[in-house]
Amino acid sequence: MTARQARQLPEHRGPAAWNALLGPAPSGPELDADTAADFVVVGAGFAGLAAARRLRQLQPGARIVVLEAGRVGEGATGRNSGFMIDLPHELTSEDYAGAGDDRSLIALNRKAISFARETVKEYEINRDFFDPAGKINGAASRRAERNNRAYARHLSGLGERHEMLDARQMAEITGSAHYVSGLYTPGTVMLQPAGYIRGMAAGLRRDGVRLFENAAVTGFARVGSDWRVATAKAQITTPRVILAVNGFLESFGYARGRLMQLFLFAVMTPELTPAQLGRLGGAARWGITPSDPMGTTMRRIDGGQGGNRIVTRTCAVLRPGMRARRQDLARASAVMQAKFDRRFPQLAGLAMQYQWAGHLCLSLNGVSVARELEEGVISACVQNGLGTTRGTLTGIAAAEVACGVPSEIRAYFAQQDRPGRLPPQPLREIGANAVLRWKEWKARAE
Repeated sequence: MTARQARQLPEHRGPAAWNALLGPAPSGPELDADTAADFVVVGAGFAGLAAARRLRQLQPGARIVVLEAGRVGEGATGRNSGFMIDLPHELTSEDYAGAGDDRSLIALNRKAISFARETVKEYEINRDFFDPAGKINGAASRRAERNNRAYARHLSGLGERHEMLDARQMAEITGSAHYVSGLYTPGTVMLQPAGYIRGMAAGLRRDGVRLFENAAVTGFARVGSDWRVATAKAQITTPRVILAVNGFLESFGYARGRLMQLFLFAVMTPELTPAQLGRLGGAARWGITPSDPMGTTMRRIDGGQGGNRIVTRTCAVLRPGMRARRQDLARASAVMQAKFDRRFPQLAGLAMQYQWAGHLCLSLNGVSVARELEEGVISACVQNGLGTTRGTLTGIAAAEVACGVPSEIRAYFAQQDRPGRLPPQPLREIGANAVLRWKEWKARAE
């Protein structure tokens, strides 16, 4: 009998602010009795719910169960920045461009966005939670501006629309004089990520998908031709398991020593008062990714997405144990407060309402794991810091693998190599964090 035990279950540092903005969600049914299903999806984030929806499309009559360790929207989906990006966004490069011709990946990213757009329409999700507003690469130094111009040349070569913004235009949009220029691209969708995911979960339940929260999978074992998936209170028998758990793939014994478990950190202001909004100026909604990938992501939202607030996100740390430390969050929060004050001196000293850590999983060679791992076990994991778009794609691919349906998305992931092997511990953690801290210092103005 083949058996896999979860070595670790998710732990979170700080609140999932995007979810907190929405208020408490009604409780769903509890998994408290053994049952059977045609498919079990482990994880109710972007990948897991995309897999469930694609399964429902491919096999409308199938018995589909989704198991979420916590509450929907409390994990990574409530802790990211909400950018659903269509263009190349290679985090390990200097300017996101990466290498080679990205046309096929852009086409796939847009398939993911179309899938999400159809989900919003079909499940009547609040349109404010899916805003096709585009995004800006912000540059706060001449070196970063050169990165933007290099990326703009890359986009020109791909025939992709973009617009360079000067310092005055950046100030008019953001209310900040910090940026010397920006690069606007129109294809990114700005999500209220927890709102989108909660709406998708509700729609899937109406479609007959059984989604259970607070049902962490402790392991699964081969029993005859099926798998028996165990939680604390019940077991589910199924021929096919889809693991949509991103870096927790390693917890089940797959890709050990090959996944980089990182945390990024973010803070969010309280709702800004009318007086503060008057001092701030700028547009009601905007999103900025740094032109240097190790810089600072900034986003402003309005009442339709959870209140007039500003989100700051930066600092990265590698923690192979998949647990951010208290001191990691404390240090990052102090850095982000200083970055916020520098960008918005008219609001300097404003205490943040929320501070949190968000888990990312990257591979050394930038590949995802969206394929069959062993008979009846399919992965939709390793999003490489692009959880909204890449998570959606890997979820779709995993469902198509499970149903034996060929597609362009499935073929893209099938041809990828395995994740590259990482240096052993403790060299991995010491070396990676030294490099991350050096890159953070180098991009300090960003």
